[in-house]
Amino acid sequence: MTPPIRSCLSIARLAATAAALCAGTAAHATGTFPTGLAEADQRRLQQYDTVREAAVAEARAKGSAADIAQLDQALAGNAARPERIAGEWRCRTFKLGGLRPLTVYGWFRCRITEDVGGLRLRKLTGSQRTAGTFYDVPEARLGYAGATALAGEAPRRYGDDASRNDVGYLYQTGPNHLRLEIPSPARESRFDILELVR
Repeated sequence: MTPPIRSCLSIARLAATAAALCAGTAAHATGTFPTGLAEADQRRLQQYDTVREAAVAEARAKGSAADIAQLDQALAGNAARPERIAGEWRCRTFKLGGLRPLTVYGWFRCRITEDVGGLRLRKLTGSQRTAGTFYDVPEARLGYAGATALAGEAPRRYGDDASRNDVGYLYQTGPNHLRLEIPSPARESRFDILELVR
């Protein structure tokens, strides 16, 4: 027997209300970080502390005074668990080690969105544009898995091309300051830092 139209409408309203409530809750992806990553990317995260320490030391020892001052400013502050971070951001990349001890790029545009699937980052401008998803981890930070697209390419997804994968951790040192740290990126450097401000 076909349900009355009024009953169908009531069910539809309940479903819409439930969807709206779910969309309004804080949502980080869970359950796949870092164990769901490729083995090579899991190794990158296992070596995170060692690679970070060496890259920062090289940058501070051999970078220009002006660049070191900007790096120190980006690294300053005590990290807290990221929250209320969805929105528009200005962002710039620091490349540590590798081809040069320290390279500081100009400011570009980034966006963090939140939906029922979690928090997602997309770098909107610049020649190298990461896009990916944040994951809950036990520490006062979020895990990150994404991929880099070059200017003119469509955004890539993690796992589409292993040479483009980005993995790392996001830290928040203030309501308007974030830092995404990516160990052993595929090109140019030993350690990348994407600083985000608003």
